[in-house]
Amino acid sequence: MSGDQGSKRATTTEGFRVLWVAIKREPWVFALSTLGSTLFGALTVADAWVLGWSTDHVLLPAYRDREVDATMLVAVVALFVAVAILRAVGIVARRLGAGIMQYRMQAHTRRAVTRQYLTLPMAWHQRHPTGELLSNANSDVEAAWSPIAPLPMAVGTIVMMVIAIAQMFVADLVLALVGLLVFPAVVLANLAFQRLSSPLMTRAQQLRAELSEVAHESFDGALVVKTLGREDEETARFAAKARELRDVNVRAGRIRAAFDPALAALPNLGVLVVLVVGVARVTSGATDAGDVVTVAYLLTIVSFPIRSIGWLLGEFPRSVVGFRRVRNVLDASGATPYGGSRLPPAQDGVRRGAHLELEHVAYGYEPGQPLLRDVSFEVRPGRTVAVVGATASGKSTLTALLARLVDPHHGTIRLDGTDLRDLAHGELPKTVALVPQTAFLFDDTVRGNITLGHDEPGERTDELTDELTDEAVWAALRVAQADGFVAALPQGLDTQLGERGTSLSGGQRQRISLARALVRKPRLLVLDDATSAVDPEVEQRILAGLKEAGAETTLVVVAYRKATIGLADEVVHLVDGRIADRGTHAELLARSDAYARLVNAYEQQAEQHPEQHPEQHPEQQPDTVEAAE
Repeated sequence: MSGDQGSKRATTTEGFRVLWVAIKREPWVFALSTLGSTLFGALTVADAWVLGWSTDHVLLPAYRDREVDATMLVAVVALFVAVAILRAVGIVARRLGAGIMQYRMQAHTRRAVTRQYLTLPMAWHQRHPTGELLSNANSDVEAAWSPIAPLPMAVGTIVMMVIAIAQMFVADLVLALVGLLVFPAVVLANLAFQRLSSPLMTRAQQLRAELSEVAHESFDGALVVKTLGREDEETARFAAKARELRDVNVRAGRIRAAFDPALAALPNLGVLVVLVVGVARVTSGATDAGDVVTVAYLLTIVSFPIRSIGWLLGEFPRSVVGFRRVRNVLDASGATPYGGSRLPPAQDGVRRGAHLELEHVAYGYEPGQPLLRDVSFEVRPGRTVAVVGATASGKSTLTALLARLVDPHHGTIRLDGTDLRDLAHGELPKTVALVPQTAFLFDDTVRGNITLGHDEPGERTDELTDELTDEAVWAALRVAQADGFVAALPQGLDTQLGERGTSLSGGQRQRISLARALVRKPRLLVLDDATSAVDPEVEQRILAGLKEAGAETTLVVVAYRKATIGLADEVVHLVDGRIADRGTHAELLARSDAYARLVNAYEQQAEQHPEQHPEQHPEQQPDTVEAAE
């Protein structure tokens, strides 16, 4: 029991700390909303004074004299109208300030989380599912700042409660003490409500994140789900989480449904007691009827601050859970450090190939399980090196290291003699382009997917500003052998490709992804099996175009096909993360049986199973979005 109480106290304390973060960031907005809430609270209490004053000076004299004083009646109406208008101003200020403060904090936190996502290295992203990241940036952010909405009201109603209690004691000490007897009961009811509902609210927030993860996995893996006929199983998996979330919310709703009537009834019971005692005191001449009305009315509004504070505290468990999850992202370590070095500028306006050196490079995603060990080789400017190896030999990991998606645990990777870790922020993307095997396209036009918005005026500040024109885009498409099917699309470069480019074939998506890299004229181009879904004949034309158009570009290509490997100046053969051999394709075929078996195996499989080839022959492939679908 003591542990539970300590946990609740810790949650309450941490909840106020979360609010303090918001108050420090938006002090003036908070002051505006609190001032409005205080005005509302004070004028709500003033309503009781106006009601009591009108009872003594208008209603009772009218009953006694059988005549209504018109002047006094106008004064009472004016007082009620003035109080109502000012109270409305307070409500507007309170709600406007709370809304601005809450939405500003949500926007600020979402931007901070997104910036952190982009800053953290790929190794961190690989440890966190996408559904969890979406939940952090959406529902967790909303939950973290949910107490902001009731905060100004709670602060203002405290002022209301203090003024009301003081006015009750001024009106009649005995009636005030009688009325306040209901306070302990209201406080105990609120505490019981918090104790029962807080664990359910915490669990509901966790389930929202889990539900988001399940939904994202199902949608992201829609192709696998459909091709394997797993629709019912995925639906059942999502439904199980949804039912659990529903049940938790229903239980929380039942608790609120049970306590809300009790919390509303307790002050009414206090009013009945005050009226019974008040009638006796008025009969004995100990007090006036107006004082009884004032105390009874004040008692009804005094319970409201307690309930509003309860609403605030009720948001704390969900807020604390959301804030902790957000802080886990914002406090995550591993942000990629940068130096201040710059690569040599282009000479005579010509962008020459980069000089790449790897020296004793080692890397592993898990401690004690290295994927690459003591990898050392050199690629001279303008040369082409093919990296060949069996599955899980470390080829894709090597390409990630060359683009500095991750840093080596040991060893050095140098570009033009400069360690990649010493380069200034933004320097490497201007020089190195990586085309992964899995091509990702945005829900944008063909042009937008290639330029990534850099065709807009003022979007680009480096030397490529004038090159990302339509002419440059078409030139890149021609080299990638994509100009034919793009020209045949309904709107050409302006054709919307749909989410992830699903309206295109796999080979077409790869060629758009390749054109995206080529349009930037990289000095080092890294292809991670980037033409695997392309017909061999088309691939040959692409690689020949790369050699012709980018004669000065240094090329590192992960390849399987003999024809692709044969175009390389040198081949690096990886086995279990180590370089087993280096040389030309012919040299390795002659002296390495393992290498020969590897490169021959793909050709044999392609000949035996031509129907498994990922893309049709160019004459048969779909040239339009409608055909591709």
